[in-house]
Amino acid sequence: MTAPLTPHDQHSPHDEPAEGRPPSHEQPPAGDSAVPYPTGYPAHPGQASGHPDHAEHSEHSEHAEFSEHSEPGPELRAELVQASLVAIAVAVSGVLLGLLWLWLAPKVPLVSDGSAVYLKNSEGEDAVGADGMFTLLGLAFGAVSAIIVFLIFRHGGIALVIGLAIGGVLASVIAWRLGVWLGPTSDVVTHAKEAGKGVTFDGPLKLGAKGALLSWSVAAMVIHLVLTGLFGPRDPEPDSVEQWRGAK
Repeated sequence: MTAPLTPHDQHSPHDEPAEGRPPSHEQPPAGDSAVPYPTGYPAHPGQASGHPDHAEHSEHSEHAEFSEHSEPGPELRAELVQASLVAIAVAVSGVLLGLLWLWLAPKVPLVSDGSAVYLKNSEGEDAVGADGMFTLLGLAFGAVSAIIVFLIFRHGGIALVIGLAIGGVLASVIAWRLGVWLGPTSDVVTHAKEAGKGVTFDGPLKLGAKGALLSWSVAAMVIHLVLTGLFGPRDPEPDSVEQWRGAK
């Protein structure tokens, strides 16, 4: 006869797993907010809650979008290169404007009586004529440069217009300083002494109206915009695009 089982020797039905059922996992502590993994296997140690993959992907997307917007496209870079070349070419052509201004500008005759220098023709407009000649030459050079740039870069945008404007200002400044440098000396007293008393000599070449320096740029921008509006490439109309898509 065997002794009866004591209460501590009896096994609870929950101690042994049921047949065909895996042992249950221990419940996490009440203070732990982690959810037990349904498969019974821990997740990858590099992954944490909050979908880090989506966060990393969004971060890369934002970085790529920022890089795309921060770096100019190939078309914009090409326009900037073209505008730079136009500005340099126009500025260099200011040498020709300076030579023509020196040649065509009316001379200002001066005369000395030994103590002072006077205008030989006090009612003459020769000094004003130099400003007018510079303005006319600037307008002509601006129109010609705009036509040449339009014929070469027919599909150019606003960058070419800016290049024309900057180049026109630089060309005008170069022409002005070159004409003054190559013209008669600005030291009128020394020139009068060299010429002698009562002898007529040419006064220095001056540009009184500094606004004439903008004539080249203004003419170039206006002519180029007019040519672009009249003969530039146009976008297809919406009806034509829809008909073309329907034909396909």
